Amino acid sequence: MKTRITELLGIEHPIIQGGMHFVGFAELAAAVSNAGGLGIITGLTQRTPEALASEIRRCREMTSKPFGVNLTFLPAVTPPDYPGYIRAIVDGGVKIVETAGNNPQKWLPALKEAGIKVIHKCTSVRHSLKAESIGCDAVSVDGFECGGHPGEDDVPNFILLPRAAEELKIPFVASGGMADGRSLVAALSLGADGMNMGTRFMATREAPIHEHVKQALVAASELDTRLVMRPLRNTERVLKNAAVERLLEKEKALGPKIKFEDILPEVAGVYPRIMKDGEMDAGAWSCGMVAGLIRDVPTVKELIDRIMREADAIINQRLASYARKAA
Repeated sequence: MKTRITELLGIEHPIIQGGMHFVGFAELAAAVSNAGGLGIITGLTQRTPEALASEIRRCREMTSKPFGVNLTFLPAVTPPDYPGYIRAIVDGGVKIVETAGNNPQKWLPALKEAGIKVIHKCTSVRHSLKAESIGCDAVSVDGFECGGHPGEDDVPNFILLPRAAEELKIPFVASGGMADGRSLVAALSLGADGMNMGTRFMATREAPIHEHVKQALVAASELDTRLVMRPLRNTERVLKNAAVERLLEKEKALGPKIKFEDILPEVAGVYPRIMKDGEMDAGAWSCGMVAGLIRDVPTVKELIDRIMREADAIINQRLASYARKAA
């Protein structure tokens, strides 16, 4: 399947694995790239630029296909060593970067000079247009269904994707609610050039996370996510658990007086405990509504091959049959 995104990134299938904290390691990124998609190493999961350089080398040993690095720009009193991370990406020969968080404009010249394609994650049409105007090569348009940070506009993909298609000139992929061949065909029909999957790739054999997390995704329904940190205008979609219920109680009790410090026990430093140790009530962790469509834990190749088979059948059999009937 050729789309503007496969042509731009030099990949076989229009499927991207999004950056995920303490999930996007070399094992998963290489598996996705080897299966014809685009795997992504999560940059800030690596504690230092040197550690990221090592992870890039490790991924290079596992795949000869294109892969990318996610770099999320966060406001912080002591920000990460972003120049160092960018140096590690450039020196490692990585040619695709997924940016997220704050406006990446400050960092684009160094990336573009190295011939790197930049995909920026956006939750609105206005942010997507800004990304296009500053020189990003593509955007990932994240609907309200997505795990992690869906923004504050609450626009689902059935509206957001066609609106993006009306406004954007650069390629874009759909993110949020993407799980299977139906998702891919729907995204393409709404104007996207491919899809980005996060939560679905967590429930694969190669995802280097605890089995408890994978089984929690299989067991969850589409009703099992919650929105937290909305009073702080830093909304995050997470899977419900005991810690999330405590967090929501704090938000309810403190109302507009709530500060980030009030919820630190539920959100700070919890990812290693959950993803590595399987402590499922340790804190809040990002999860999309797409959990309701996850039924198994296949290999990455099995998942991507199945998605492409399903997409082919929908386009060439089901939808084509409607066209034949109409004719």
